[in-house]
This record gives sequence, C-alpha cells and structure tokens, in this order.
Amino acid sequence: MFVYPPELAEALLHFGLAPTPDTPPRFVRDALSDLYRYEIRALREKRVAGVIPKEDYIGHVIALRKKYWPLALTPEHWEQIVR
Repeated sequence: MFVYPPELAEALLHFGLAPTPDTPPRFVRDALSDLYRYEIRALREKRVAGVIPKEDYIGHVIALRKKYWPLALTPEHWEQIVR
C-alpha cells in the first residue's frame, strides 16, 4: 500500500494522474515522464515550424520544467517519500 504526500498527489491531479494506494510510485513517475516527453516534443515541433521563435524557446522549456516539478525527484526519492 502506497501513500502519496498531499502536495505530490495534488500536483499529479493537474496532469490527470490519480494514483491509488495500489499504484507503485515508479509507475506514476513513468506516466508523468511520458506526458512531459510528449509536451517537450510538441514544443520542439512548434519551434521548428516557426510557431515559437528560437529566442523564446528556452523560456517555454523552463516553464514546462517548472510545470513538471515532480520529475525533479529521482525514482529513488519517489520511493522514499511515497510510503
């Protein structure tokens, strides 16, 4: 049985992820990582297509990283904080 800290559980809800007590933390982190990769690739495609100017791209990347702050925690940290 896994207990997700309220701050992490709330952050995950913003991505449509609602882990149950039976959901392993690595599974949830992998799902979040998949969402991040999808968004970063879409962002890159917009830059290549000229929708986002090259000089503005880094700002968008930084905003995306802040949005996905739970990924700053390593898988080992996830296992330590999710008990």
